Amino acid sequence: MRSYPATVSSLIHHCTFSVLRRTLSLRSPATVTTPMANGSTTATEDSLRRALADKQSTIDARGSAIRQLKSSGASKSEIDEAVKALNNLKLEKTSIENQLKASISGDSGTSRDAFRQAVVNTLERRLFYIPSFKIYRGVAGLYDYGPPGCAVKSNVLAFWRQHFVLEEDMLEVDCPCVTPEVVLKASGHVDKFTDLMVKDEKTGNCYRADHLLKDYCKDKLENDLAMSADKAAELKHVLAVLDDLSGEQLGAKIKEYGIVAPDTKNPLSDPYPFNLMFQTQIGPSGASTGYMRPETAQGIFVNFKDLYYYNGNKLPFAAAQIGQAFRNEISPRQGLLRVREFTLAEIEHFVDPDDKSHPKYSEVKDLKFLMFPRDEQMSGQSAKVLCLGEAVSKGIVNNQTLAYFIGRVYLFLTRLGIDEKRLRFRQHLPNEMAHYAADCWDAEIESSYGWIECVGIADRSAYDLRAHTDKSNVALVAQEKFAAPKEVEKLVITPSKKELGLAFKGSQKMVAEALEAMDEKEAMDMKAALETKGEVQFEVCTLEKTVAIKKNMVSISKEIKKEHQRTFTPSVIEPSFGIGRIIYCLYEHSFYMRPSKAGDEQLNVFRFPPLVAPIKCTVFPLVQNQQYEEVAKQISRSLTAAGISNKKDITGTSIGKRYARTDELGVPFAVTVDSTSSVTIRERDSKDQIRVNVDEVAAVIKDVSEGRCKWNDILQKYPAHTSASADE
Repeated sequence: MRSYPATVSSLIHHCTFSVLRRTLSLRSPATVTTPMANGSTTATEDSLRRALADKQSTIDARGSAIRQLKSSGASKSEIDEAVKALNNLKLEKTSIENQLKASISGDSGTSRDAFRQAVVNTLERRLFYIPSFKIYRGVAGLYDYGPPGCAVKSNVLAFWRQHFVLEEDMLEVDCPCVTPEVVLKASGHVDKFTDLMVKDEKTGNCYRADHLLKDYCKDKLENDLAMSADKAAELKHVLAVLDDLSGEQLGAKIKEYGIVAPDTKNPLSDPYPFNLMFQTQIGPSGASTGYMRPETAQGIFVNFKDLYYYNGNKLPFAAAQIGQAFRNEISPRQGLLRVREFTLAEIEHFVDPDDKSHPKYSEVKDLKFLMFPRDEQMSGQSAKVLCLGEAVSKGIVNNQTLAYFIGRVYLFLTRLGIDEKRLRFRQHLPNEMAHYAADCWDAEIESSYGWIECVGIADRSAYDLRAHTDKSNVALVAQEKFAAPKEVEKLVITPSKKELGLAFKGSQKMVAEALEAMDEKEAMDMKAALETKGEVQFEVCTLEKTVAIKKNMVSISKEIKKEHQRTFTPSVIEPSFGIGRIIYCLYEHSFYMRPSKAGDEQLNVFRFPPLVAPIKCTVFPLVQNQQYEEVAKQISRSLTAAGISNKKDITGTSIGKRYARTDELGVPFAVTVDSTSSVTIRERDSKDQIRVNVDEVAAVIKDVSEGRCKWNDILQKYPAHTSASADE
């Protein structure tokens, strides 16, 4: 997925920075927890703020009246009565404040913070992940995956390969993390892969400008209960348009609100762009500049010609890559959601731009799930359940292939264990869309941080292949051979190098390239404007400005030519997955607490589906007994031979404590050896137990772990087992 930094609007909306909109989305998760994406305030909050303001005015007036009573020598009983009435008003004000706090925070207040802390504490204590280089106080934005975290990640990626690479017959590649500068120059990353940064003018500490403004607005909305409804609406609007503010606008807001460095309270510099890539040198001379890749997709694009040949020169086809990506975040936070090194899984599906149908579209078109089209966002509505096929037929989703991958992403995430009620597909707003993109959707998962963009699914047209064709002078194109020669009307754009050189001097080449890159509609509109006006304003994205094109600078016409084949640049449908973000949201969606058997403590449980659970099964003897331990080893060997990850526990602690330990790791099944012929199998969430012969254990666990049958089917087949030790 790529690019979604909250940076300069003019850069986002134009030119090569747009290449990053797909990549950066993994960096900058949306955290708005209200569906009021246009920044409007809710009616309830509005009325409560007005009521609070009115109550405060009444309190002020009563306070003045009491002071007048005292100065005029009123009786004590009269003053006491007035003070009592004032205190009642203050109690009413407190009640309104509490209602307002509840309205503002909803589920995202302290309960969310407490839940998140419980999840993170459990994850770090059980070594799912920990801060990297911990004994040296760590480095922000870098994390290590421990044994269970590695297992979960490995299982997620294995399912991703099965669900996408194998199912769609994709071509998987593995490209270097170190990328030459010329590649990232062509893609636009060298010039435009930026976030806006401000510095503490005294200490030099750096902060992301949009983060400071967002934190200020959220803090005021949650804590300044005396704020007027108009001011609250203003701050909500700022939050809604934050990603679209230019550097100048961000700086103006920071000054207007008096925002200072959070640590020192020192004044801040004006915002300026900071490139997020890690730069390095290739070779000992230092003459060849490279970067740690900020995404994996460029390796696929530059290999298109060879991959196309490998695929028999046929379209459509998809290439996929899983690998590490690197972004030098200004101020990493939110744990695994914003890091400096992370795993991406990306697909580039190459398709004929004139035919974006998909042969397997019928398999997903009847799916129904939460979708958030741009019209609903802009009108202040909420996400709603839509049928995917209906969304395509109404033109909400641009084409079948894009819709097919949206449907496949939905199935992938929900089968991993993401709660479908907290998963939505949000369409990019016009200000988020790259100028060349046909349509873009983000799979957003709700967590304690709000709605987090975890997968980007974009129709990027032919931008990437054209950019590398222009830079490398190697044609990254496809051909369609005709059965018989065809007469084809061709658009011919011929810039006048002489006239462009006189007008634009050193910028001549970029203007000429921009003219030649126009599509048919844009070119014919220019032709008509030049014929009527003699001059037209033309935006050159590589120059980041608009220039005046005169009639003598370019010739635009259509010619009839006879062709034996059609040569074209394929369009790209790109699903891009932030694996770390998906895994963190999976942790939150899987976590819950239940009381112990004694009821004196809450036990942590991860309800991972067997598909992704780090360990599928634990095996332990009920008591320390040589015979039982031998049976446990036998069962463990049979599980391993069947490809089922398992762990033996012969510590001798109580069975309840051993169950609790494995539940906290998300292990779905536990085998307890209490005889030499048959054993019990316990299911984690229901705590139901069945009796199974020793030689059948591996087959039963394998069937239910790999989805061949459900636990309820197993319950019908094998006798139930009840025991006081079954509970914690």
